[in-house]
Amino acid sequence: MSGHPPVIVHPPSPTGGRRVTVRGQIVGLAHGRGEVASFLRRAGLAEGAEEIDLDQPELIEWRGGDLDTWR
Repeated sequence: MSGHPPVIVHPPSPTGGRRVTVRGQIVGLAHGRGEVASFLRRAGLAEGAEEIDLDQPELIEWRGGDLDTWR
């Protein structure tokens, strides 16, 4: 892959949650790690029961905070 990773988790919104985009398309608003993992599964980036490492810079770019920042 070149350029940005396929998944971007945007900075927290003032009302809570973080917008998630996959390959440039908005897939939803996540309020925790589990929801990000669910979006990745639905987008075909992980298998159903597979443990997803959300701290992979080649897969996910966390903007405005890391995977523990939700507000």
